[in-house]
Amino acid sequence: MNTLPTKEEALKLLEEHVKDDYQKYHAKMVALGLEFYAGKYKSDPQLWYITGLLHDIDYFEYPDQHPTESLKWFKEWEYPEELIHAVAAHYWKKTNEMPNSKLAATLIATDELAGFLYAYSLMRPTGFEGMEASSVKKKFKDKTFAAKIDREEILFGVNNLGIDFTEHVNNLISVYKDTKIN
Repeated sequence: MNTLPTKEEALKLLEEHVKDDYQKYHAKMVALGLEFYAGKYKSDPQLWYITGLLHDIDYFEYPDQHPTESLKWFKEWEYPEELIHAVAAHYWKKTNEMPNSKLAATLIATDELAGFLYAYSLMRPTGFEGMEASSVKKKFKDKTFAAKIDREEILFGVNNLGIDFTEHVNNLISVYKDTKIN
């Protein structure tokens, strides 16, 4: 039997396990990006949102073991296999689990890019408002900007998703500029 927490229950789990404000913000950004794509791909928006929200839930407490601790929890809590696979595949370099679903590919394509877009929004007086994919792409090429962001990982996800990079950037900009994240 698979169970999926409600958004409220998932937010409580996030608050319980993640004490870093940026990590919580990042989780919400990824969740909103996945929720958008669930609509685009006619998938379950709650499943996709919860996957995004909880994808790094063990990182704060177990950074060296991430995501293995959360995968144990998700199995114990009887979460859907699609969520478990996506979280395992989003760190495929460690788990050796390659993405084999739209959800997993979307999580990989969205995870690091959400962090990149957030960093870029902080440089701009208007944040996400008026942000354009062309300027994001210029920053993306600058390896000194947000140097810890794994650009190859983003491109790997985008390629697995089968979406144009510019379109993906524009999709996420529209989600983040139109949504209040707290």
